[in-house]
Amino acid sequence: QEQLVESGGGSVQAGGSLRLSCAASTYNYMTSCMGWFRQAPGKGREGVASIDSTGRIIYADSVKGRFTIYKDNVKNTLYLQMSSLQPHDTATYYCAATGASVSGASVSCRGGFGPSGGYGPIDDDMRDWGQGTLVTIAS
Repeated sequence: QEQLVESGGGSVQAGGSLRLSCAASTYNYMTSCMGWFRQAPGKGREGVASIDSTGRIIYADSVKGRFTIYKDNVKNTLYLQMSSLQPHDTATYYCAATGASVSGASVSCRGGFGPSGGYGPIDDDMRDWGQGTLVTIAS
């Protein structure tokens, strides 16, 4: 199984910013859907943002206008720029990716409504997962 390695987590004050990175060690995810998911203490995992190889992006309603997802295909790295962070953003953040399509076509990311009622990326198709990086926002 391919390894995805997240970095960039840490502790910041409310209103601050962080950038998370997700590096793929060997597998090339050029045609895959890649995304960020998070899990707060005592809560279920929720989708944050996803991007496919055509550049189509899905953001969770709760992060729109504050978070930006982007990829560097040369570096085979996924990023999540987070701004205006709030205590409710505190969570372990995971990077995930689908496998490549057999045909070589772009794999679309899927969105849906989560348990909280908000719309965002769903993780049903994700095959590979990172170990997670902790983000803590102090009020």
